[in-house]
Amino acid sequence: MIARIVLVVLLLANVITAIGVVHARHQHRQLFVELTRLERARDELNIDFGRLQLEQATWAESNRIDQVARQRLGMKFPETADIVVIRP
Repeated sequence: MIARIVLVVLLLANVITAIGVVHARHQHRQLFVELTRLERARDELNIDFGRLQLEQATWAESNRIDQVARQRLGMKFPETADIVVIRP
């Protein structure tokens, strides 16, 4: 009789352990898929960041700023006679 009880307990423990292993593997697969998705999103954001840095560098070039100042704002360098030096 005790052998049967031990056998049933061991069988139940084995089934519970098997269910736990299946659950752990399933959770691992789900987390791995999520990790892969997040890594892909990170890579895309890094690419966008690089593009934005390049665009910012292009917009901030001194030649471009000079061109915009002259064309859109009508700015120009002052003539020598218009420059006043103020000393303390």
